[in-house]
Amino acid sequence: MTIPTLGIVAILVVLLIYNSVKVLKEYERGVVFFLGRFQRVKGPGLIILIPVIQTMVKVDLRVIVLDVPTQDVISRDNVSVKVNAVIYFRIVDPEKAVIRVANVFEATSQLSQTTLRSVLGQHELDDMLAERDKLNADIQEILDQRTDNWGIKVANVEIKHVDLDESMIRAIAQQAEAERSRRAKVINAEGEKQAATMLAEAARMLGSEEQALQLRYLQTLKEIANERTNTIVFPLPLDLIKPLMDMSRKTSQRE
Repeated sequence: MTIPTLGIVAILVVLLIYNSVKVLKEYERGVVFFLGRFQRVKGPGLIILIPVIQTMVKVDLRVIVLDVPTQDVISRDNVSVKVNAVIYFRIVDPEKAVIRVANVFEATSQLSQTTLRSVLGQHELDDMLAERDKLNADIQEILDQRTDNWGIKVANVEIKHVDLDESMIRAIAQQAEAERSRRAKVINAEGEKQAATMLAEAARMLGSEEQALQLRYLQTLKEIANERTNTIVFPLPLDLIKPLMDMSRKTSQRE
């Protein structure tokens, strides 16, 4: 056998070994086909294939992060927003992921976009802004159900951004300002109501006790004396003017 012939044989042997021996990592699996028919799922470790007769498709089992492109969504209250999200999923059944769908990543991406628009379109803008956890759970549940036939498990869905146009941002700011103004007025009204109730109660207590009213006069006099003023006010005891008031009332009744 000549040297060129030996070289060709060596190359063929190397190619044969390269196509026959595969090494799969811990997070990889190989879907093996025998003459085009599914045979089994192998791995991890050393895999030996029969060239030409057996072929293998490698599948990654790690969690995959899929960025969903920004979608134009019209909410239930007819507000146009732009929403994007991120999907976390992994392949749990390599056989289904290879046999039942041509491109598992493209299929999941397209399904995520349509599901995002469908779910968010059923909610109002306030729900999109305030109830993201619930919306994330709803989208994740729907995607998980629909991708189960592809051997995929959707682990989590996160809505990243809900973008509004400038006019809607101004409208929301005005609404928030009006709400704060309303709350302030309600709080002021409640304070006035409580103050009026307490003043009425104090007036009834002072009216029922003449001595308490005189003490209040003296306290007021003390407060005025502490101020810098030229006016001095002396309280007039009610005991002195009460007889006069009674006589005046009797005279009015006789007339």
